[in-house]
Amino acid sequence: MERMMIGKSTVIKGELTGEEDLTIEGTVEGRIELRNNTLTVGQHATIKAETSAKAILVIGTVTGNLTASDRIEIRETGRVEGDITAPKVAMADGAHFRGKIDMSAAKAAKTAPAAGQVHATELGSRPQSAPVAQAGGRTNVA
Repeated sequence: MERMMIGKSTVIKGELTGEEDLTIEGTVEGRIELRNNTLTVGQHATIKAETSAKAILVIGTVTGNLTASDRIEIRETGRVEGDITAPKVAMADGAHFRGKIDMSAAKAAKTAPAAGQVHATELGSRPQSAPVAQAGGRTNVA
């Protein structure tokens, strides 16, 4: 399997997609999508992005929501500020996490809300006229 690496001095702003496993040691701002591959957020990495991948390993710093169809692991030096959606989640002693965890979906990446949708729990109460669709145990307001 091919692996790609983004070095410490590299800064990427925008959308990052690919079909191979990726290790990031630099800075990425925007969106990361590796639906069938593994993302490793290295010790020196700073990520400010909405991120989806098959598996995500966090050793560095992530600000933004993480969605994985298989698993998300946060190591002892890892820092995540954002919501996590994955069927398996592991956090080492010393890891920093601030957000919500949703492990109810069997294939989390396929049931994540589409762009522009908001979770009803984030609204406090759902407007009377908004239709609601169930997706993998999550309630999304259309």
